[in-house]
Amino acid sequence: MMGLLRALRIWRSVLTLLLLLWWDAQAWTYGGQATAELRAERQRQRARWLTTELLRLGSAFIKLGQLLSARPDILPAGWVAELAALQDSVPAFGFAEVQTVLEQELGQRCAEVIDLDPEPLGAASLAQVHRASLRSGRQVVLKVQRPGLDRLFRLDLDVMQQVAAVLQRHPSWGRGRDWPAMARECRRVLLRELDFRVEAQYAARFRQQFLDDERIRIPGVVWELSSRRVLCLDYLPGIKVNDREALMAAGIDPSAVAEIGAASYLKQLVRFGFFHADPHPGNLAVASDGALIYYDFGMMGLLSDALRRRLGSMIRAAAARDSSALVEEMQAAGVIARDIDVGPVRRLVRLMLNEALTPPFSSNVIDKLSGDLYDLVYGQPFRLPVELIFVMRALSTFEGVGRSLDPAFSLVAIAKPYLLPLMTSSGSGSSDLFNEIGRQVGALSSRAAALPRRLDENLDRLEQGDLQLQVRLGESDRQFRRMTLAQQSIGQSVLLGCLALATAIIGASVRPVWAVLPATATIPVGLGWLRMQLRMRRDQRLEQLPGSNR
Repeated sequence: MMGLLRALRIWRSVLTLLLLLWWDAQAWTYGGQATAELRAERQRQRARWLTTELLRLGSAFIKLGQLLSARPDILPAGWVAELAALQDSVPAFGFAEVQTVLEQELGQRCAEVIDLDPEPLGAASLAQVHRASLRSGRQVVLKVQRPGLDRLFRLDLDVMQQVAAVLQRHPSWGRGRDWPAMARECRRVLLRELDFRVEAQYAARFRQQFLDDERIRIPGVVWELSSRRVLCLDYLPGIKVNDREALMAAGIDPSAVAEIGAASYLKQLVRFGFFHADPHPGNLAVASDGALIYYDFGMMGLLSDALRRRLGSMIRAAAARDSSALVEEMQAAGVIARDIDVGPVRRLVRLMLNEALTPPFSSNVIDKLSGDLYDLVYGQPFRLPVELIFVMRALSTFEGVGRSLDPAFSLVAIAKPYLLPLMTSSGSGSSDLFNEIGRQVGALSSRAAALPRRLDENLDRLEQGDLQLQVRLGESDRQFRRMTLAQQSIGQSVLLGCLALATAIIGASVRPVWAVLPATATIPVGLGWLRMQLRMRRDQRLEQLPGSNR
């Protein structure tokens, strides 16, 4: 019975969201003034509503919102930003339940834990954290999972799978997307996050990366007191990373903290490929000696060697502002579909590069770049790897923290020595970059030497009629299509008006029953008119994208 009520609660939220989205798509709901500003404000309201609803639905849906915030290809940028700020702070559960979970998971090993603080240091949707001491004198924290969470997660994930199947069958919502596959991926990720043994392995691997760096601290894992639902880590107290006043009062230079944080994250990406995917200020602190402390290792990212090499090629093309090469690299990486007209995409990429990468760099260049990227991929033939979204979000977070600590903070300046190895083919040094430049110069020289011969051959073929020239007038094509749609819309509007007039005249005659005929004919004509309006509105939105007229 409880499962049925839970399923009905979830479906009610889903249907409410779909109804709101349908309502927002109707121009008449804006009082005849469906301006871009009004639509944007309505979108912000819906994103806030969704965030609140996910919090009400509980643990699994809070995590679902965090995963959806990494999918700007299926959600508008405003929704992504709202969900990315989703913090799963929820009321704590009782201390008696904490003790019960510890006894079930640790058994006799519980005797090693003394001075367990009844008041949690923090509570989230999956677990809460308590400070404790061990008999050896070691100061630790215990992350204890909420009771009954596994059963609730599996129930919610089953309903998510049903919702995904319904969305996939819809002719519009299912086009170009695989909702069931997304639901299966969510299920895999969320169930893995319920196993704290995985997080313990992540924490140990992450700590190993920075053992030789005195400026970075990662708590060690107490393996004998860790299990599937309990994680025991060293207690490392610190000042919240964005608390500038507290840092200065402790004699710590905020600018140095900002530089340490950015450098550590770039090192994770370039040198190790294993990175913290959720570095918000709540998961970062500063020790009394100025070292940076990382917390919470449930969400980690992994960049494969192939993706890192491809990312290096993308950075190299972006640094040269070569939009054509960047688009080719994105197609090779599977970020952009190959069977599309890349002309509009190339114009958008060129505009984005010119705005974001032209000196002098603004203090929030990564934030701007990620915003442009989110706008670019939504509704377009892009499929960004989730790892790249986490990278952009984390860099943007560090950029914001750095600006709050030091107004003169520049992530671009700090990134230069770290990006050079990534821009080389093997990551071993700058010689590979120069070799690549030499290779490209050689290829260009060969093409230039062959140009007169190829030009002469093509001119001969053109004179003999063997060569045809195809010219695409993109703007003319768009104007012609717009005129055709407008003419069809006017014709259907006139026909609708005539049918409505005929219905009114016959209805007022001595035989009003015959008014059913023109009234019935109004239905298919009206549906065709609505489809025409939606198509015209969609084309208009595409033409208003930045750079689409260039």
